[in-house]
Amino acid sequence: MSNEDEFYDAVTGLDSDESYEGVSEASFKDAQVFDSSSSQKNNGSVPQENGIKKHRKSLPAPMFSRNTISVWSILKKCIGLELSKITMPIVFNEPLSFLQRITEYMEHTYLINRACSLSDSIERMQAVAAFAVSAVASQWDRTGKPFNPLLGETYELTREEQGFRLVSEQVSHHPPVSAFHAESLVGDFVFHGSIYPKLKFWGKSVEAEPKGTITLELLKHNEVYTWSNPYCCVHNIILGKLWIEQYGTVEIVNHSTGDKCVLTFKPCGMFGKELHKVEGYIQDKSKKKLCVIYGKWTECMWSVDPQAYEAHKKSEKKGDNKKHKNEEPDGAENDDADDMPEVQETVSVVPGSTLLWRIDSRPAHSATMYNFTNFAMSLNELEPGMEAILAPTDCRFRPDIRAMENGNMEEASKEKERLEEKQRAARKERAKSDEEWSTRWFQMGTNPFTGSQEWIYSGGYFNRNYQDLPDIY
Repeated sequence: MSNEDEFYDAVTGLDSDESYEGVSEASFKDAQVFDSSSSQKNNGSVPQENGIKKHRKSLPAPMFSRNTISVWSILKKCIGLELSKITMPIVFNEPLSFLQRITEYMEHTYLINRACSLSDSIERMQAVAAFAVSAVASQWDRTGKPFNPLLGETYELTREEQGFRLVSEQVSHHPPVSAFHAESLVGDFVFHGSIYPKLKFWGKSVEAEPKGTITLELLKHNEVYTWSNPYCCVHNIILGKLWIEQYGTVEIVNHSTGDKCVLTFKPCGMFGKELHKVEGYIQDKSKKKLCVIYGKWTECMWSVDPQAYEAHKKSEKKGDNKKHKNEEPDGAENDDADDMPEVQETVSVVPGSTLLWRIDSRPAHSATMYNFTNFAMSLNELEPGMEAILAPTDCRFRPDIRAMENGNMEEASKEKERLEEKQRAARKERAKSDEEWSTRWFQMGTNPFTGSQEWIYSGGYFNRNYQDLPDIY
């Protein structure tokens, strides 16, 4: 089998859609929502709690142990190379498609809703910055690789209680590009982008560079924000305990006001003191620093006056110098594994700080279920009545992901191989007739705010006209 095509991979149902040219409130008011009543007519049941739909909080089966699998024989020839064409055992996956993984950006949508409600532009930037950090928080301890989406694969999610709906499509296979478009159910915001996750193996670790720009439009404020996500690194791929860090600079630009937020995701450093830390500031268009933002992407984010922050840092530094005056670095470098730094005490809160965001606790059984959050647990749920509503290309219908979720690893591996072979055969057939692949819901266009080329939602998905979609499963 060729390695060429490897390594990547609510209730839904608004029945009305309009191509986006500035979302109108009327388009959402006219939308019909698939709800529990339609399920109950089909003898299905959708649990309710205080009138809000309940989503599942666990998977059908716990994860398979990875301890018996060695990847050194697979990766030893790949140091410094891009991994999009390397075959990996399915045991290193998690039972979600990458399209579902990027949907996890929306877990803390309340931060966007908060930004929409605020009258001050700097306070809005604080909320957007908190959202940008929260969007990558679910990666904490998520060492499984999502499945590569098949070309033409889609995913949709509507969460009335959070006030959004989202659609995504795999628009390219080489390079693998996933495009997504989310919008407020009441016309407050649009959130969109296209992601090309470029992976490299560096001997002991795998580094992911999330190429692609993310755009958030706050429609009622006529504001547009853009940014790119930080790098993510999984350590000890070959030997030792797997652990994750994120690092790099994230620059959030408000294209309407000229305000900018610069956030530094810090690498762990020699003593591990910087592990998970995020520090940055908001400046206006004249480059005056207006506030400092700090915290941990695994825990919480705070905002404070720059002078108070600097004074606090100076006092902390004095204390650290006294504490470590006679300390020497520990031991020699370990060639076998990168020891995970001991997680330091919680964020030291500067007096006068304002809390912007705090992470939700994970379920008690998360460690046995791929370290999923409650939000992630629900993403592949196929509820009664959904099969008649969803597009046939929705990744909830992928048999390999479904088999893995159910704990049937042998079937999952066979189905994954079958789907990839089917995709290769379809590509060869197109090549014979010089036929180009045509995307269905996204088209290449120019982002008017950045001037860059990216995949833009062309509308129509929620009209539920799914004729002539490719048979990819």
